[in-house]
Amino acid sequence: MNRNLLDQETSPYLLQHRTNPVHWQPWGTDALRAAQEGNKPILLSIGYSACHWCHVMAHESFEDEAIAGVMNDLFINIKVDREERPDLDVIYQSALALMGEQGGWPLTMFLTPEGEPFWGGTYFPATPRYGRPAFPDLLKQISNTFESQKERIAESVGALKTALEQLSKPAGGPGLSLPLLDEAAAIAQGVTDPVWGGTHGAPKFPQVSFFQFLWRSHLRTGKKDYADSVALLLERMCQGGIYDHIGGGFARYSTDEIWLAPHFEKMLYDNAQLIELMADVWRVTKNPLLEIRIGETIDWCLREMIVDDKTGEGFAFASALDADAEGEEGRFTVWSADQIDSILGENSERFKATYDVTPGGNWEGKNILNRNANDETRKLADDAFETMLAGCRAALLKVRDKRVWPERDHKALVDWNAMMIAALAHSGSLLGRNDWIEHAKTVFDFVCHNMIEDGRFRHSWRDGKARHKAVLDDYAHMIRAALGLYEATASVVYLDQAEAWMTIVNGRYWDENGGGYFLSADDTTDVITRSKTIADNAVPSGNGVMTEVLARLYLLSGNEHYRDQAERLIRTFSSSQARNLVSLPSLMMGFEILDRALSVVIVGDDDDLLRAARETAPPWRVILRLAPGTDLPQGHPASGKTQTDKPTAFVCAAGTCSLPVTSAEDLRDQLAKL
Repeated sequence: MNRNLLDQETSPYLLQHRTNPVHWQPWGTDALRAAQEGNKPILLSIGYSACHWCHVMAHESFEDEAIAGVMNDLFINIKVDREERPDLDVIYQSALALMGEQGGWPLTMFLTPEGEPFWGGTYFPATPRYGRPAFPDLLKQISNTFESQKERIAESVGALKTALEQLSKPAGGPGLSLPLLDEAAAIAQGVTDPVWGGTHGAPKFPQVSFFQFLWRSHLRTGKKDYADSVALLLERMCQGGIYDHIGGGFARYSTDEIWLAPHFEKMLYDNAQLIELMADVWRVTKNPLLEIRIGETIDWCLREMIVDDKTGEGFAFASALDADAEGEEGRFTVWSADQIDSILGENSERFKATYDVTPGGNWEGKNILNRNANDETRKLADDAFETMLAGCRAALLKVRDKRVWPERDHKALVDWNAMMIAALAHSGSLLGRNDWIEHAKTVFDFVCHNMIEDGRFRHSWRDGKARHKAVLDDYAHMIRAALGLYEATASVVYLDQAEAWMTIVNGRYWDENGGGYFLSADDTTDVITRSKTIADNAVPSGNGVMTEVLARLYLLSGNEHYRDQAERLIRTFSSSQARNLVSLPSLMMGFEILDRALSVVIVGDDDDLLRAARETAPPWRVILRLAPGTDLPQGHPASGKTQTDKPTAFVCAAGTCSLPVTSAEDLRDQLAKL
């Protein structure tokens, strides 16, 4: 195929490459058939639209006529958006790891015509640099190897494929226990940075699931150092350069250990998870900084990340904002001291002192705004001073909005939108922001209306087109979002929808023989293996989230099938060694919900009881709101207790319920004892 075929794609990342002289093709049967008919190896390039090094490699190599000519002569060239096809990305990232190489993006893999990997790497420069070979020289070497060493490649491919299949067959174990979780928490605490927060070293990622587990371990054990580690992480991030102090929202990670210099792309999933974590910590600490950052981050998302279907009836959220603007990383975000002076006038000096702005800059001659420079600036000041700073930030935002904007990846993904739905519902309930809950309902309805075809989710949507079969994470997070909205609204529609989706997940993704859920559905035909993952990375694993939602569905319904499924899922991925569990925080948190089994049942409409339950009950609880006389399944411990003549709460744990409670104060006291 002698032309670039990306112009009909919906992925902004693929469309970025539609004018390359490379004869790119999207992943699919046509590209694989072309490779097989021509007996050509495949060059597979996987990236995403906000990826800085993806842009660098594109500019150096994919836009170069000579290098593109080598690629076109020797390979069938396939481009994949890792956000549209996470199932493909997992397979080939795993293959690279099995080769002993560090993964990342852009991912550059060389495959047989059947799509089987035999060699790979990440970024390769156009000329020899960074200890890496020049990309055109590498292309010729790989092509020569493919032609001259067929038997060696066949052996390598066979071994890799066997190893990939084994990754989906975890050994399993006897299950988990709270003492084992305590051991894992102690190990996790041991790798935290006591000065700058997060984990030791650079780069620093938010690692939300990791710190969410540590926070819950503090609540479970009372260990103050766990709480201190989470609080320090959030304070350093909220006041660091990884946070956009002008526009709101967090960047993907910090390149240094002090949270100053990020790669400037903003991802929807990071911000959704951080909103939830901040809300969980705020529930206990009432730290005003967290409340401010939750509101600012949500405001940013509602202002800059909305995509819609042009009808005006609903919206979802875009995936990301790019790191680069005008071809330069961070250009949109950084400031010079002179710019600050010209915009802020008499308030400039106080603003610069607070936000670490100097004439020489704190990053590559420019200034990344942050309040981490010293203990004084990191603390919130008095109301008058903070009001002055807010006015300064608004003035800077007005000017910044006139700059050339970074590209926005305006495709909507089911799982990432579901994370934000859950974050809006959760934080809205805790902070009394019904408008956030309404936004969550709007996005939920949009996803259900626009991203379901023939009764099943499509993973990605852009400009009216839904694409690609859903992966496990789509269903896991949408079920979790539905349960969050059920708790926030008491509308049984959301609970019914969660259970309907659970039926699809169990039918299409569950591995009846080996246990656990596959990432791809059983009718996904263009993958060389069906991956099954449990480790949490930038987002929690689908299997970890499924553990949580199965546990919550069991507590809400009393249906023992959900409990049995959750227990089998836990046994499939469990280990008796705590050190093996540290990378599985979502699995451990799901287990804790199942094991501690705390359910607060509120019969009747009483805002004070509901507020007491939300503010006092720990994260491993569910809140079930019922109208008087509502029937509950026989398996639920509150079954038969709903005939009351005034609003009443029951606290149910270990299969039994407390005596009825009718005052919010008494409910708080009872929950505090737990």
